[in-house]
Amino acid sequence: MKIKLHYLSLVIVSLLGIPATQAATLPSSPAATVPVSQYITGLNNDNSVTFRLFAPGAKRVSVVTGSTPESQQSHEMTRDESGIWSWSSAQLKPNLYEYYFDVDGFRSIDTGSRFTKPQRQVNTSLILVPGSILDERAVPHGELRTLAYHSKVLQAERQVYVWTPPGYKPGGEPLPVLYFYHGFGDTGLSAITQGRIPQIMDNLLAEGKIKPMLVVVPDTETDIQLAVAENFPPVERRKSFYPLNAAAADKELMEDIIPLIDSRFTTRKDAAGRALAGLSQGGYQALVSGMSHLDSFGWLATFSGVSTTTVPNEAVSRQLAQPQAINKQLHNFTLVVGEKDGVTGKDIAGLKSQLEQQGVKFTYKQYPGLGHEMDVWRPAYAEFVQQLFVTPQR
Repeated sequence: MKIKLHYLSLVIVSLLGIPATQAATLPSSPAATVPVSQYITGLNNDNSVTFRLFAPGAKRVSVVTGSTPESQQSHEMTRDESGIWSWSSAQLKPNLYEYYFDVDGFRSIDTGSRFTKPQRQVNTSLILVPGSILDERAVPHGELRTLAYHSKVLQAERQVYVWTPPGYKPGGEPLPVLYFYHGFGDTGLSAITQGRIPQIMDNLLAEGKIKPMLVVVPDTETDIQLAVAENFPPVERRKSFYPLNAAAADKELMEDIIPLIDSRFTTRKDAAGRALAGLSQGGYQALVSGMSHLDSFGWLATFSGVSTTTVPNEAVSRQLAQPQAINKQLHNFTLVVGEKDGVTGKDIAGLKSQLEQQGVKFTYKQYPGLGHEMDVWRPAYAEFVQQLFVTPQR
């Protein structure tokens, strides 16, 4: 029987055009007698984390923690006799943490975890230490819906994520809408999975800290032929990619997405019932669309957003030259940045200076000791949504 199976394998390899001499050995697996929990990353009772990776053939493995170049640290892991590499952290505060493995110089996600950072090129894993607003609590839960649609503007099949509050039913009282854009390199699921929008909204609503609303998360990247992110070297993004993509995304928002949401849900149609926000690249998108269509929105925020300081936009510049119109229209205009943000810190500083010179009213918050990261954007989001759709204090 073994001879027949060997012969069959040779026939299959030959039909596939793969020389038998090139067949590689398959990777080894942990012993079937060992519980899976002993060779995958796990949260300990004291809120420390033991990072584990089964890699018996590796010569060196480390786990890299942190979310920015300034905060990242590499921790050498030790290998036991069964090929499991491990390292344990100190006790961690409640939060959602990023990490990845360095295996002989190769960056790898944690293959023992399903919890990865949603990216266009996935290379980072996540682990939640409970005890904060990011948790799944025993409160009424809203629904997360995925809407697929045909974008006439982009001539492509697209989708948006929509969070609806607990008990939402069509035909009830019209609800206000927050449109929220994610950052560069991520996907719409980044705002959902890593940004924890559903959990934040559920928990704040249960505490009576926010008004019932819809949250719509489009894809910031349009992937039009002239603006596919992967086709641009990093040094060319702000010069070429950002303006092209922002123009396309702006048209998609106004001509496809808002009409779609208004037709599928019972929504407010007035500007005071629409908010627009985003982080990083999404912050630039919010700024472009918010200023280009000022009469369509009553609330605007950019969290560590790229601005016209580095990526000029004529429509934004024209509108910023009319401070009275902005002050009359926007109930809240929020700027947020991390103190050590080396990616868009100059953008926010330049926008802040311009708004001050023009006499535009805005709120500003700088997060001490933090950079271009979710530890800025999640609390900034939670704070911003608590200001939305309430009687403004002018």
